[in-house]
Amino acid sequence: VADVGAEVKLDQVLLVGTGEGVTVGTPTVAGAAVTAKVVAHGRADKIRIVKFRRRKHHRKEMGHRQHYTEIEITGITGAK
Repeated sequence: VADVGAEVKLDQVLLVGTGEGVTVGTPTVAGAAVTAKVVAHGRADKIRIVKFRRRKHHRKEMGHRQHYTEIEITGITGAK
């Protein structure tokens, strides 16, 4: 977990495209990397999960909020 404002390097890139050319990795593109800045951490809106079985007097309700990290892409370096 990176702090807000920290620089993050993502080195497992699956695809790099420049203009008309596209490089697809097998499974990743060697030498490609993406640099990003962490903008914020947060939680998504709550979703409701309802499990219901008819005629069985069974009802179960749950809620879930997914944690997320918002990033801003600052640079992309592709394979040569």
